[in-house]
Amino acid sequence: MKQYSLLLILCVAAGLSSCKNTAQPEAAAFDVAGMDTSIQPGDNFFKYANGKWLATTKIPDDQSGWGSFYSLYDNNLKKLRIILDGLAANTNHPKGSAAQKVGDYYASGMDTATIEKRGSEPLKNTLAKIAAVTTYQQLIQLMGDEMKLANDFSPIGYYVSADEKNSSRNILVLTQAGLSLPEKSYYTKTDSISVSIRNAFVKNIETYFTLTGTDAALAQKQAAQVLALETKIAASHLTPVELRDPIKNYHKMSVAQLQQQAPQVNWPELFSKMGIQTDSVNVSQPAYYAALGKLLASEPIKVWKQKAAYDYISSNARNLSKQFRDTRFDFRKVFSGLTEQPPRWKTMVQSSDEGLKDLLGQLYVEKYFPPAAKKRMDELVNNLQIAFQKRIAGLDWMSDTTKAQAQIKLSAFIKKIGYPDTWKSYEDVTINRDTYFENIQSIQQHDLAENLKKIGKPVDKTEWGMTAPTVNAYYNPVFNEIVFPAGILQSPFFNADADDAINYGAIGLVIGHEMTHGFDDQGRQYDASGNLKDWWQASDGAKFTQKANGVVEQYNGFKVLDSLSVNGQLTLGENLADIGGLAIAWDAFQLTNQAKSTEKIEGFTPQQRFFLGFAQAWRIKNRPENVRTGISVDPHSPEEFRVLGPLSNFDPFYTHFGVTEKHKMYRKPENRARIW
Repeated sequence: MKQYSLLLILCVAAGLSSCKNTAQPEAAAFDVAGMDTSIQPGDNFFKYANGKWLATTKIPDDQSGWGSFYSLYDNNLKKLRIILDGLAANTNHPKGSAAQKVGDYYASGMDTATIEKRGSEPLKNTLAKIAAVTTYQQLIQLMGDEMKLANDFSPIGYYVSADEKNSSRNILVLTQAGLSLPEKSYYTKTDSISVSIRNAFVKNIETYFTLTGTDAALAQKQAAQVLALETKIAASHLTPVELRDPIKNYHKMSVAQLQQQAPQVNWPELFSKMGIQTDSVNVSQPAYYAALGKLLASEPIKVWKQKAAYDYISSNARNLSKQFRDTRFDFRKVFSGLTEQPPRWKTMVQSSDEGLKDLLGQLYVEKYFPPAAKKRMDELVNNLQIAFQKRIAGLDWMSDTTKAQAQIKLSAFIKKIGYPDTWKSYEDVTINRDTYFENIQSIQQHDLAENLKKIGKPVDKTEWGMTAPTVNAYYNPVFNEIVFPAGILQSPFFNADADDAINYGAIGLVIGHEMTHGFDDQGRQYDASGNLKDWWQASDGAKFTQKANGVVEQYNGFKVLDSLSVNGQLTLGENLADIGGLAIAWDAFQLTNQAKSTEKIEGFTPQQRFFLGFAQAWRIKNRPENVRTGISVDPHSPEEFRVLGPLSNFDPFYTHFGVTEKHKMYRKPENRARIW
């Protein structure tokens, strides 16, 4: 499923060091003490709103950053832990019930003594099969057999989603894959940090191989060969910026045409082994598969086997004994800056949410998401939709013809709030208390079978792409939907006790952000039904592109870590969503009684509190390693610029904080982005 979320990189392992089994009370609606009023708001509003907090906050050792999303995510883990601890303590749940599956799954993962005794034993059968292969054709056949069992060590990336040009039917999508580092440039950049990352990667491979019985000297040689192979694979990858172009990444073809593109793979046989029945497929990156086929035939089979073994070990390391988990952490921390692994309970709460999804989600909603919260959120979403309709109607750069189509698309938004109307069951999933690894396999096999059954079938637009406790939100263009899970509908984003200014500046921005995704540089290419179809007048499309290019240029100028710049093209969609979301939330706030009053709270007018609520919702402090990784792969700008960028383009901010030419955030009126 293609979706554009509010945030991508939250953290590698979330959570505070504390292990108290209590959920913390919600934070205050607004933190005046965290401000630094010695800074002029027009010079750096992010630091004005958050400066003292930034100066005094220490990032916990097991976090890649700290602040709004992190603290909310951490508190959510504690809430989920209360549920899971209670279920796990009871060993008499009826076999096959939701309570038994959720409780026993959590208990099996918390039983580290049993996991430790098993060591690498759960991997041995599949690793032996890989070792027995003698040709690349046999390896492909084995990949197909094992993929059906959810043992995926293949360089073939795939998922099932609505066909982007026929959004009412599901289709198999093939994507570029085969890399262990975040994106292709990590394999070729020559700066010292990139070299150190590749060295850490080689060390990671060596250690995994020695832990599974390979001689140390041989493991070192094999690790270098895996890196060399992945470097060749990376050459055919599209860049993160190129992956943002939906037209460039849509290539529907028959299986026979795919066979011509990459004849080294027997695609009908592979799909049959995987349990896939289809006569067509969307090959997102055909050049990758053409290159992959050639590499499969030209590179030594022993090296392909080494890569397959590494991929299999790596994908399962977090589910094995401490040596494997430590090795995984040592490698991942080069991207996150973590100095300490999270406590086991946090890992297992996250795993339970990711794995058993609706079984845990419905328990979470029952305990922590009252109907009143859903009702209030419904009202906010509807208010922002009305505000957006008025903004579209008032655009001075768009023709009436395109405006009419935009209004149709906006009115067709599917709005999902809190949790699904119908919870999924997991009747075919078997969970036992003493088989954690097999429990995960059972869940993965369920998920795979459920997805593959959708191929060629009608799309079910009631499905959710996130679990109810998730601290995030998203827009899905092929569903034309905006989705706000219950997990994010808490302070600092949504607080029933806060004044409207704070809520509209925080959760209002989140809502407006997701709505604007339907009309950013990617979302605007999909129609009201979710089809990749141009519904714009050509002249309007040209004006949009010109305006968007100005946003790219502006964000390219934001400097990070003294030596890096924001990639304005990579982050364009999210930046447009932030800019548009702020404007929509502001217009919706103007409809409230508070916005019409002059009453100050804590020394600030309602309008000022709106902007302060917005800035503190993005109050995050990141480790340098996390920032550096984000700059290369995250389509979101760093949080500081998610505040400074939109505000510097927004006239009401200038008015209510007296921003003039003398301030650093000032942009000439003719240079301010005015799109949605």
